[in-house]
Amino acid sequence: MEESEKNYKILIETIPDAILIYSQNIIVYTNEAGTNMLGGQKKEDILGKSIYHFINPQYHELAKKRLEKLRKKEKLINHVEQKIVRLDQKNIFVEVSTRLIIFEGKESIFSIFKDVTNKKEETEGLLQKSEKLALVGQLAAGIAHEIRNPLTSIKGFIQLFKAKYKSDEVHFNLVLAELERINLIVSEFLVLAKPTAVEYKDKEIKILLNDVVTLINTHAIMNNVQIIVEFESEISTIVCEENQLKQVFINILKNSIEAMPNGGIIDIKVKAIEKDTISISFIDQGTGIPEDRIPKLGEPFYTTKEKGTGLGLMTSYKIIENHDGRLKISSKINEGTKVEVILPRVPSELY
Repeated sequence: MEESEKNYKILIETIPDAILIYSQNIIVYTNEAGTNMLGGQKKEDILGKSIYHFINPQYHELAKKRLEKLRKKEKLINHVEQKIVRLDQKNIFVEVSTRLIIFEGKESIFSIFKDVTNKKEETEGLLQKSEKLALVGQLAAGIAHEIRNPLTSIKGFIQLFKAKYKSDEVHFNLVLAELERINLIVSEFLVLAKPTAVEYKDKEIKILLNDVVTLINTHAIMNNVQIIVEFESEISTIVCEENQLKQVFINILKNSIEAMPNGGIIDIKVKAIEKDTISISFIDQGTGIPEDRIPKLGEPFYTTKEKGTGLGLMTSYKIIENHDGRLKISSKINEGTKVEVILPRVPSELY
């Protein structure tokens, strides 16, 4: 029996999950992983302490009820969530599986703990993001509806004035062009509000990018920015909704230009990274983004700009997601930012 218990202890020492054995609520055994989880330097820091010393006070009653049920029914309790307080007073969330055993001749409780703090934080973050997205969707639909109604009336009256006052035709054309731009911005809100029925077509990425660069080049030159496009390999056709993809690329380039107040170069590098995947990288020489802010980019109302809303990048993420693609951002302060758009492409052998 002594040899068997010795082998048993050697076995559970190698298990990566934290294991605690406690009798009459006093911890009588912990493996190395358990010591580390509870913030101890050595096992003696943990042994001899009450299990309730490490359970968050808010969870004491629940823990007592579960242990009472366990002692009465002698059944296994699996994957129960609990909040643990480490020796350094840091709180962590764990999943606990517990059962009754005989340890060193005494009835004891054997528990396996799995740290799920990161998983829980990630889940809560996704839930908050989902709630924000739902709120933005409702807000966007309302704004789009309220703006488009008066916009239609204004556009109609401007066209009447244009026909009546021929001498001011240039000014009226300018107003109409700006109204059309407002209409396009409202359409961006509708992308957030609900999925739209879009038609995906085959498009040469080289032509699409050249159109975007031509469109934004004047704005770039005015800000002393040069845009260079490099095709590192022979790129075939992609399937996309052209206007939506252009919207994403224009948004990325505008952000890059605004990040370089003293001018600089934006490199656009296009390459095939797999048989059915294309990478389009936008690399600027701007002020950069702090590393801790990058994971939050794309969330509604989160922005690094003084007067920004965060909706532009959020819309971009949504469009790329609808194209079965990915948008990745990496950055270094005072060195620049790289935005990589990864999209599926049509294999060249189909043409």
